[in-house]
Amino acid sequence: MSGAWSPNYFFIWDGNSSDNRETETSVKNRSQKPSTKLIARERIAILFGQAQRVYAEDPLLANRYVDLARRISMRQRVRIDHEFRRRFCHHCYAYLVPGRNMRVRVHRGNVVVTCITCKKHTRYHIGRTHDRKD
Repeated sequence: MSGAWSPNYFFIWDGNSSDNRETETSVKNRSQKPSTKLIARERIAILFGQAQRVYAEDPLLANRYVDLARRISMRQRVRIDHEFRRRFCHHCYAYLVPGRNMRVRVHRGNVVVTCITCKKHTRYHIGRTHDRKD
């Protein structure tokens, strides 16, 4: 009976297995300690510093550093600092250097950053400062 179907052909259930998702290790364990989050932020800062230093010689290596920094931030669930968030394209994740692979324009109260690698635009609003009258 080579072509015959039997009930045990596709699925074997022994009755002892449970469908408890808490015991499965499908999601990698992430540390919730504040010290690991601090280390992750330090490593992200180091990677962006290395990307800035190495970009002139090897732009692909700089993009790799950005990729590593993003992976660290996602795995440890740490936000990338504001100063680093505008240093890479959010569409193609390339490290951005003004005049080399990005264009910066000011248009109607927004800074428009164009990534020359992927031709996508990112707009940042310029907030007004509120002066107090004392």
